[in-house]
Amino acid sequence: MNENIGHSGAWAITIIMIVVISWFIYRYLAPKTWKEWAGAGLIQAFIIALYAEMYGFPLTIYLLVRFFGLDNTNLNASLWSTLLGMGELGMLISMVLGYILLFIGVGIFLQGWRELYRAKQQNSLVTTGLYRYVRHPQYAGLFLGLFGEGVVHWPTLFSLALFPLIILAYFYLARNEERKVIEQFGDEYREYQACVPMFIPVLGQFREFIRASKHSK
Repeated sequence: MNENIGHSGAWAITIIMIVVISWFIYRYLAPKTWKEWAGAGLIQAFIIALYAEMYGFPLTIYLLVRFFGLDNTNLNASLWSTLLGMGELGMLISMVLGYILLFIGVGIFLQGWRELYRAKQQNSLVTTGLYRYVRHPQYAGLFLGLFGEGVVHWPTLFSLALFPLIILAYFYLARNEERKVIEQFGDEYREYQACVPMFIPVLGQFREFIRASKHSK
């Protein structure tokens, strides 16, 4: 491989993005137990690996070139751009689609956080708004945002490996949280649990779920 890979080496931007997004994650996830810290730690590793490759050093591309001979005229720091051979156009398409998913995911995350916060203030069980469609809209939004940024927009070997681990960690965390809610609300929550999926809305309700994330209930 004799040609340079563009869109890399901006370490100042890398540091800024990691700090800002990490602050956002820890601000709203607010981990307390070791399980919550473990999940947040996986997300932190995901963010560091993602932005270190996006703006810093394109390790994924170099590894693929080194071990799989991925060397062509469309070589770019973006994995999709390189694999599909579409150059800057491929990077632009993946960026637009990725950011759409990211912004939708952030909207779902924040709206779910607001609805849960209001319910805790009133010591009540929240089953309206986004909670009509999924039991854990915050985590659903988190998954969607990470998928958009770390898989669709800028996939790396590390983000692709960490993404399913993050889902698994928060699946077990959600189950643990639900046991505590059952202790507080009993059959009321069991009935809700039996009717509403954990993370993914039932078929045909996803559009309503997205629309609900844009409005306060």
